[in-house]
Amino acid sequence: MISADAAPLGIALLGLLLGMRHATDPDHVIAVTTILSRERRLGAAARIGVIWGLGHSLTVLMVGAAIIVFKVAIPIRLGLAMEFAVAVVLILLGVGAASSLPRQIARRFFGDSARDSMIVHSHSHTHSNATHAHPHVHHAHSHALAVPSDPHDHHAHAGPGVDEPQSTPGLDATPRSFVARRPLLRSFSVGLVHGLAGSAAIALLVLAAIPQPLWATLYLAIFCVGTIIGMGLITTAIAAPFIIASHRLTWLHQGFVTGAGVLSFGFGLLLAYRIGVVDRLFSSAPIWIAH
Repeated sequence: MISADAAPLGIALLGLLLGMRHATDPDHVIAVTTILSRERRLGAAARIGVIWGLGHSLTVLMVGAAIIVFKVAIPIRLGLAMEFAVAVVLILLGVGAASSLPRQIARRFFGDSARDSMIVHSHSHTHSNATHAHPHVHHAHSHALAVPSDPHDHHAHAGPGVDEPQSTPGLDATPRSFVARRPLLRSFSVGLVHGLAGSAAIALLVLAAIPQPLWATLYLAIFCVGTIIGMGLITTAIAAPFIIASHRLTWLHQGFVTGAGVLSFGFGLLLAYRIGVVDRLFSSAPIWIAH
């Protein structure tokens, strides 16, 4: 119990440490591990953890401040539903990560259809007032076709009536930037859901320890800063073996990715069972203890 006249520095330090401790909750660690499992750079993995912490902090501050300042009461069924949402997110993350293994097996045994597809076209030439067609077969690769060395030979690698694709810098950059940001967006969204699920319990515990709304809200904000820092450190540590394996042992890296997916899926199912069956979310008398 923190007394009303506790030193501000002590409150700040305690909030920071407990926030970092909160980042190590199993559902948090499993979620970010599944998201960062495909990253190949340490900096990108650390950003995923920080972004998760920002999403988590946003909902914790919004809902927690409403509980602390305005004395908002969270209904039992709503509290359980917010926690059940975390279970659903973990299951979806697990399915997405574990599904990469069948795709890798399919590529190994059947090849990449995009790489092995063929383009058949013909070139027309005129000899002695007679036109001859010469059919050609080209293999289409995942990378762009080579540009002819002769800039005037416009039909050397293109079929009749097919123009060379023109690149538009603005349009080409947009899909690549979206793909690069997709793990960050996913991490932020998952952080929002986790923060929503834990905000009521965190706020109630803070309010029980610090009755003054102003100090309790300040403590909550420092707690969120600690969560962001802690998750950034955790993701950096977790990502190290994934990144090393991705550069040296591809098969081991794929095993890590699949294992993270299976763990997320299994933990999500376990959490869904506890909330839905044990805590009776879908019954007429649900049981919810904020923790």
